[in-house]
Amino acid sequence: MSENKPENAGTTGSPSPVSPAPTGAPATSLPPSHEDATQAPLKETSRADEEATVRSSTDDPISASALTPEDPQTARRRDAAEARSAAAASTAQQEAEAHERDARRGGSPAGAAQSARQVGGAGGAKAELARQPQPQPATVTSEPLTRASAPLGAADIATDADVATEDAPATTARAAGSPPPGFGAAPDFSATNPPPPNALPPSPPRYLRQNDSAWSVFGRIIAARARQLFDRAGQRITQRTLRIGVSARIFHPEPGAKGLRGKTLQYLEESIAHWVMSRDVLVFMIPTVGHQGMLHPSNIRLRDYAKHLDGLLLQGGADVSPQTYAEAASSHEWPGDRVRDMYELELLHEFIESGKPVLGVCRGCQLINVAFGGTLYQDIATDVPTASTHVNEDYDQHRHGVHFPDGSTLLNMFPGRRDAIVNSIHHQAVKTLGRDLNIEAVSASDGLIEAVRYRRAPFVMGVQWHPEFHRAGGPELLDCTPLLDTFLRVARETRF
Repeated sequence: MSENKPENAGTTGSPSPVSPAPTGAPATSLPPSHEDATQAPLKETSRADEEATVRSSTDDPISASALTPEDPQTARRRDAAEARSAAAASTAQQEAEAHERDARRGGSPAGAAQSARQVGGAGGAKAELARQPQPQPATVTSEPLTRASAPLGAADIATDADVATEDAPATTARAAGSPPPGFGAAPDFSATNPPPPNALPPSPPRYLRQNDSAWSVFGRIIAARARQLFDRAGQRITQRTLRIGVSARIFHPEPGAKGLRGKTLQYLEESIAHWVMSRDVLVFMIPTVGHQGMLHPSNIRLRDYAKHLDGLLLQGGADVSPQTYAEAASSHEWPGDRVRDMYELELLHEFIESGKPVLGVCRGCQLINVAFGGTLYQDIATDVPTASTHVNEDYDQHRHGVHFPDGSTLLNMFPGRRDAIVNSIHHQAVKTLGRDLNIEAVSASDGLIEAVRYRRAPFVMGVQWHPEFHRAGGPELLDCTPLLDTFLRVARETRF
């Protein structure tokens, strides 16, 4: 807009003189612009002069002139200068706040004073920007104006002054709030610009030790990842449902029989499975394995069951054959089941070798004693005439008392109990105690052994009664839930 400036243009805040009109012609002048209306004092003119001015500006085509719009390049330069000034003020205020925080942390009065001065300089710059008049967009009006007599507003003068100041070299010190040297220039990536000393941390991070090296940090990272993997694997293992194997009862085929009676059946009694399942574990019956006489041979062995199952329960059933403990049968009525003896003895051996717990019930208790070299009474009524009755036609309704001697682990399972009532459904009993076995319970009336435990394993125990026939929380018979819980707890601890 420099082409529209008169030579005697006034300064900002002072009224611009009006060019005198020729003699005999009405005085011509521009109507007050928007900048003059807001920044310069209003000119005191009479109503007649204003009407003459309006007539001369609208009726005289010779003196009419259109307002030239603002140069776009000058407008962009002005906007850029204002944006840089605002950015510099914000940057200065941010730096002042950062220095003030550093001074408060370090407790330095000098730093606090310097931060206060910087904050004051930033505030002065912002106040100066607020005092400067905001430029108004140039508008083109339809009223003809006289170019020679058009006074310039203060905003135009200030804009040209800013442009001149921007083009001139900086010879004076940078004022507070002004952009630093080189602000807005293209970055030089080849130059080295180290951070200021106060920007570096005073000491290494706390997660690093003084004697740390790259290898020690790498080792800690690997150890943390390994612990995370082990924790996940441990959760999967410990949260997996227990799997308890139950030995099978065997029904041998009858000679000359047809149908199922002519086949070998392997089965389990329902109550023993439900008793174990009452603690929310899975129960699997373990069948016999072998090659001879099988229509479909297999390479699966009992050790595979011991490997994949968490515990073994030996259920009751037929008598233990006297041949198993190197004796002859005293009566043809009690030959026992030699096939089942061999099958369960191998199963017992594999689970003990695997460190898995074993719980024997009735016949299972007798088999544990025989497995470690003990012997049995083939018939209590015949071999021990003075003994009380241990079996009759009442079956699981028959009961008698038992006593827990000193050193028995049943005292810990049933705290405060030295005696209890249990069912009794056996005509054989432990005679000679096997090696490394401990007596856990005896009959209260005749002293016959009612429970044994192997001392060289985490849990290998046999009880002569049938705990699966005891109702949990029953008023009379011993609630054997603590016995089952102990067995399952050891199974959970030794399964991996």
